[in-house]
Amino acid sequence: MTGSNGSDDTPDEVARAPRIPGPRWAADDHADLSRAVPPADAPVPAPDLPQVLPPPPPPPSHTVLKSLLGAWALSACSVEETEAVENHLTECAPCADEALRLRDAVGLLHAERDLDLDPLLRSRVLENCLGRRPARIPVPAWAAPYDAETARLDALLQDIGESEWHAPVRLKWFEEERPASRRTTVAGVIGHLLTVDGLVATALGLDDPLGGTRAVSPASPTAPEAYWQSSDHPVTRGVREPWRDQSHTLIRTVSFAGRGVADLTVTYGDFALPMRDSLLERAFECWVHADDIANAVAYPYEPPSGAHLHGMIDLAARLLPAALAGRRRAGLAAPARQLVEAGAPGRSLHLEVEGAGGGHWYIALDSPAAMGSPDHAVAQVAMDGVEFCQLVAGHVPPEEAAAGQDGDREAIRDALFAAASLSRL
Repeated sequence: MTGSNGSDDTPDEVARAPRIPGPRWAADDHADLSRAVPPADAPVPAPDLPQVLPPPPPPPSHTVLKSLLGAWALSACSVEETEAVENHLTECAPCADEALRLRDAVGLLHAERDLDLDPLLRSRVLENCLGRRPARIPVPAWAAPYDAETARLDALLQDIGESEWHAPVRLKWFEEERPASRRTTVAGVIGHLLTVDGLVATALGLDDPLGGTRAVSPASPTAPEAYWQSSDHPVTRGVREPWRDQSHTLIRTVSFAGRGVADLTVTYGDFALPMRDSLLERAFECWVHADDIANAVAYPYEPPSGAHLHGMIDLAARLLPAALAGRRRAGLAAPARQLVEAGAPGRSLHLEVEGAGGGHWYIALDSPAAMGSPDHAVAQVAMDGVEFCQLVAGHVPPEEAAAGQDGDREAIRDALFAAASLSRL
């Protein structure tokens, strides 16, 4: 049978013949196959119907939002709750006031902290380590303040930039009846500390940082002249390493030297101190000048720990009778007066120091060799511990130093000016 197209194939043979597929898309044609023509027998999809969304949930009530204010202040709400609370605060004045009060209260619970490392971290870590495993050669207790204060100053120097080593610093002290000062830089202050610590180093048989150019009798260790008169003092941050090495060497030397080194005499020209008091005085000056540097570079700096501050105050209190006697010999203080009773000690001044490191001291007013007694106190001065140290450093005028005064005004004035004259240390 012949088909309509002229072919002799029957319909059954045509049905059994294999179908030839149409041309396929090439792999690199990047054709969108999803748009290919569907086969003829594919079902026709139903037309898209509009989707009906559920209604949004109602906003939380005023009561619920008010109950979330505490969690919001603590930043403990979810994102949705935070958004709902903050939207509510723009519309509800009472809740907004309550939210501000709660946020302020949270601020008191979480005090702001400096991101810098705590300067006392090194001391605490060492104390913890030594408590677990004591050192075979521990640092003597009387050298611990110097060790701590040099470590704190070194941490401060680690944080400052290259340009800040040339920041201006004004050193202050007290001479006779008036304050004195000298302008220098951060590097100059460290050079000064290096030089004065060298007096302690030479007493221990160590090298003098001035290399033999030091004056035979410097006026005093903290008077800058011994350093400024040297011809080649460093003026850059390079002074940090020799100062740091010298302070470490001093600590190692007194630690290995044994007990006898504590009474070794350190000469400061016109006076001398035993080694135990000399390192305490050096710790005091290190703190004072570190505070000078911190103020120059706008860096926060805390006072020494309470125990170390107490030792510094005690040293100043013990030196006050001799300082007062020296001012009396120079005609800068009232003459000594004895009490009426025969053989009784001279008058005393009750020094009450408040705050960290504080305590009570009785200063002998009429003899540098006498012991102060509460039974013969003729005056009392009350001061904060840090303020007293600032007075001894020559940073606070004697007329403005005392927070509370009672008793013999002349004795109080002489004692305050004598304390300021200790700034030569």
